[in-house]
Amino acid sequence: MMTAVGRRGWNLSSIALSLVLALGTGGAARAGEATPKTYISPYYFGHSELSGTLPEVGQRLPKIPAVVRFAADQSPGRHGGTMRLLVGRERDTRLMVVYGYARLVRYDRNYQLVPDLLEKFEVEEGRIFTLHLRPGHRWSDGRPFTAQDFKYYWQDVALNPELSPGGPPRVLMVDGRKPVFEVLSETVVRYTWQKPNPHFLPALAGASPKFIYRPAHYLKRFHIKYADPARLKRATAKQRLHNWSALHSLKDNLYRFDNPDLPTLHPWRNTTRGPAQRFVFLRNPYYHRVDPDGRQLPYIDRVILRVSSPSLIAAKTSGGETDLQARSLAFNQYTFLKMGEKRGRYKVHLWRTARGAHLALYPNLNVADPVWRGLFWNAQFRRALSLGIDRHEINQVLYYGLGTEGNNSVLPGSALYDPSVRYRWARYDVKKANELLDGLGLTERNDRGLRLLPNGRPMEIIIESSGEHTEQTDILELVHDSWLKLGIKMFSRPSQREILRKRVLSGQAMMAIWGGLTAGIATPDVSPAELAPTNPYQFHWPRWGLWFSSLGKQGTPPALPAARRLLTLYRNWETATSQDQRARIWRRMLELHADQVLTLGLIAAIPQPVVIGATLRNVPEVAVYHWNPGAYFGIYSPDTFWIARGK
Repeated sequence: MMTAVGRRGWNLSSIALSLVLALGTGGAARAGEATPKTYISPYYFGHSELSGTLPEVGQRLPKIPAVVRFAADQSPGRHGGTMRLLVGRERDTRLMVVYGYARLVRYDRNYQLVPDLLEKFEVEEGRIFTLHLRPGHRWSDGRPFTAQDFKYYWQDVALNPELSPGGPPRVLMVDGRKPVFEVLSETVVRYTWQKPNPHFLPALAGASPKFIYRPAHYLKRFHIKYADPARLKRATAKQRLHNWSALHSLKDNLYRFDNPDLPTLHPWRNTTRGPAQRFVFLRNPYYHRVDPDGRQLPYIDRVILRVSSPSLIAAKTSGGETDLQARSLAFNQYTFLKMGEKRGRYKVHLWRTARGAHLALYPNLNVADPVWRGLFWNAQFRRALSLGIDRHEINQVLYYGLGTEGNNSVLPGSALYDPSVRYRWARYDVKKANELLDGLGLTERNDRGLRLLPNGRPMEIIIESSGEHTEQTDILELVHDSWLKLGIKMFSRPSQREILRKRVLSGQAMMAIWGGLTAGIATPDVSPAELAPTNPYQFHWPRWGLWFSSLGKQGTPPALPAARRLLTLYRNWETATSQDQRARIWRRMLELHADQVLTLGLIAAIPQPVVIGATLRNVPEVAVYHWNPGAYFGIYSPDTFWIARGK
């Protein structure tokens, strides 16, 4: 039996470490790599261990912990210290789930799916998933994390009509059918579908993941099936709620992370009950990862989230009030932040962003106006609009040439990237654009030089925005000037996010400006749902997306041939059984999107300022800042960030 040595020098009995499956760079050790011969407990738990109020580190870790493997820009760290972050809203406590990035499976730095909370997983025929938990793994309160937590979620939450009135999450349904769920042992569960389910593992690894487990030992006290009825009724009344299901839902939100009593598997646990302006997260004593020297992670003891007005976060960052900040910082604040480096004792770096387009224009193919709908349905018209945008000017004027021009498509770095697709119909060509418009018979102009629509109205396009960023207004002014050369007048109309979505869905909005493809660094295993009409929040075909998402109960089926083809390809991707098949489908969808110009990408890969405190270590200087896959900082393992004292 190995010995785990505490930082104060006491001997602690332990269970042997085993080799685990690779988590890639910054993840678990690869098979064949050396494993620690001792475990090292944080100073933070020294008194609790000596007094016996907390088990020694070897008894807190799983029998098979995850052993991190450092990247070239990282090094073993020290335990201790506090990391400060600024957030704009109380509900941003959820960022600690995003950044903490403890998942059943996770993405490594190469965007490959690998085990994390799981010891391993097995996939057969793309439809049978066997998940192996780490023996001896525990929740943050010390209770075992076992197959029973998966069983509780499936039987008592997902299938309970009062807690899940819409049934199980969509990602757990294939062709409207539930999986067969089995408990094979205390540490092994299996999900079996009739057809492949390629969405399952990516959903578990997402920035906002699907939690297919719950701390059953905690939540059963709020479930009518298990709780004492009288006590449950009193607890519901105390919270001024109408029924037990509302109470259960209030207590059960692993993503929101706002209930300090709810056990967690993340590196840090919330200790602050809202409302509050300062949230304190303390290290999880039962966290499942260790470094190559056997130190239990995370390195940092405390994380403090301070709530501040988003408009003040850049100024507070410049004043040194944060140790790690990207939230609420924008590229146009880079110079200001750079000037404050010495005073604020930090360094500011520019990380690459990875949306297919930082911003894109979305012609509403479901617009109510029949004249504009007819034009938007014409690929030649959409191509003309795209050719008439001077993306190079946008890049130089607003982003100092640091952005990437082209379509709303995947970026260099994606295995699916093709430059001919990215730039198809996306290079500035006023002559060609005018030729296309003339070829459509749009040759008549008024005395202001504006082209006339078939019904005699001037060609005036209104682009609506959420009104949240002046950056959008600046870009639209440049688009306005470019389109005037085509005889098209553009007006911008800011509103609010929810109002914008309602106007697009109702067909009142002609065109919108919004962020582009989130899967800008997609792999073949990432869902291409964004490229097909699958969601009512898609600004270019909301009613077709509503039809798909409601299983035909609302909205209208896709009428444009290109949209129907994309939906067919997406369904083919869902049933594909190999990565090669999925890659071919992805490429065809990207080609079709670019050729048909269904959205008008403007600019991409706009650098994101990332401020790193002078004493914070292991945060990469060059990296990708992306929501999914990536979880912003999560993919770089913040549990390995550490504070260098005495600097």
